[in-house]
Amino acid sequence: MEIIQGILIAIYLIIAIAIIILAIIQAKEDSGLSSTITGSSTNNFYEKNKGRTKEGKQKRWTVILSIIFAILTIVLGILYMA
Repeated sequence: MEIIQGILIAIYLIIAIAIIILAIIQAKEDSGLSSTITGSSTNNFYEKNKGRTKEGKQKRWTVILSIIFAILTIVLGILYMA
């Protein structure tokens, strides 16, 4: 059981570092009041294909790793309670 805990902790730390790095390198999307004044439209080519861009992939991986991180937190909590 201790071997499994050690492996899960190692994976946990790797994922934590990856989430921190991905969060730091992501660009801030706060357009603020300027998009309201200029009438920024979300019906353009970039908005439709946003998931295929580098930023879209970074966000997707951040969400995926965050979900895995949360699941590992619960699993490790259960393992250490037993």
